[in-house]
Amino acid sequence: MKWLCFGAGAIGTYIGGSLALEGEDVVFLEQPAVLAELRTRGLRLDLRADKRRQTGEALTLAPSSLTLCESLEEALGYGTFDAAIYALKSFDTPAAIDSMRPFVERMPPVVCLSNGVNNEAALANVLGNGKVVAATVTTSIGRRGPGDIVLERLRGMGILSSHAISGRLLAAANAARLNARPYRDAAAMKWSKMLTNLIANPTSAILDMSAAEVLNHPGIYRLEIGMLRECLAVMRAQGIPVVDLPGTPVRALALAVQLPVWVSKPVLARAAGTGRGGKMPSFHIDLHAGRGRSEVEYLHGAIVRTGRASGVPTPINSFLTETLVALTRGDIALQEFARQPEKLLASLRARASAQ
Repeated sequence: MKWLCFGAGAIGTYIGGSLALEGEDVVFLEQPAVLAELRTRGLRLDLRADKRRQTGEALTLAPSSLTLCESLEEALGYGTFDAAIYALKSFDTPAAIDSMRPFVERMPPVVCLSNGVNNEAALANVLGNGKVVAATVTTSIGRRGPGDIVLERLRGMGILSSHAISGRLLAAANAARLNARPYRDAAAMKWSKMLTNLIANPTSAILDMSAAEVLNHPGIYRLEIGMLRECLAVMRAQGIPVVDLPGTPVRALALAVQLPVWVSKPVLARAAGTGRGGKMPSFHIDLHAGRGRSEVEYLHGAIVRTGRASGVPTPINSFLTETLVALTRGDIALQEFARQPEKLLASLRARASAQ
C-alpha cells in the first residue's frame, strides 16, 4: 500500500515508521522546522520492547530512504495514496481540515487515530463518510524528539472493520507488528479509548502533580471517580457500550469505577500509570510547555456537550474543562491551584453551591 502520514509525532513516527520498515511506501507530511531535522538524521524507532523483533538496538530509516513533504499539495504530487495516517492532536484538526479542502477529490481514506470522539465526524463533514476510518492506538510510545520514538509498552491498535479497505489496513498493520484488531462499533471503540485518557489528566495539569500524586489524594480521587461516572452515564444515554481495547481491559476499569474505593483505586492507578508509560499526562505536558492549546475541550468538553444534548448532568467534567481552558489561555495563573488540591476542591464546591 501507499501511505500518506500526517506528522512525525510519537504515533505518526511509530505507525508510519513501522510500516516503512516493512517496505511499505510512506510519505511523511510535516512542518518545515521538523523536516529540517528529519532530512538530517531520518527516523529512529527504538522498538526493543517488542521481543518479536529480536534486536538489541534502535532501528533507523535514513533520510535518503524517506519521502518528506512540507505541504499537502507537494505530498499528493507523489501519486495516488491508498490510505492516510492521521494522529494529530484534536486541536490541530480544524487547520488540517482546511488544508484538505482544496484536495478533497485526491484525498485517500483517512485512518483517524487521534484521541477524542469528534475528529472522525469533522473529517467526514469535509471528505465524506467513505473517506474516514475510525481507529485508535493503545500502545504506549515515548517521543525523544522529532521522528525519534521509543516503544514503552506494546499493546496494539483498533481499526473499524466495516470500511472497504479495512481488511488491507489490518493486514498491513499486523505485518508491521502493530497488533491491529477489528472493531465493528466505531463509537464504542473511540469512547472506550477516551475513557482511559481521562484519568488524572486535567487534574494533573491543573494541580501540577503527577498522576500518582493526584490519585493518592482522597478528595481528588473521589473527584476522578465522579468524572469517570459522568462519562459512563453519557455513554449509556447514547447507547454506547464499553469495549476492551488491545491490551487494555476497559470494561474492568468501567466496573471498578462503580465499586468501593479500596477495589477501584488500584485499577485506576494502574490505568493511569502503565497506560502512559510513566510519562506525565498529555494535558500537563501541553499546559506546562506553554503551547497555549489543550485537548481538554475535545475530551472532557465532548462529554459535557454530549451530556447536555442527552440531558445528562456533567458538572465535574464541566468544571475541569473550564478551569484548564482558563489556565491555558492565561485567564488564571499557573500557580493558582499548583499543588493545592484542597483549593481546587473548594472551588468545585463553591461552583456547585452557586448553581
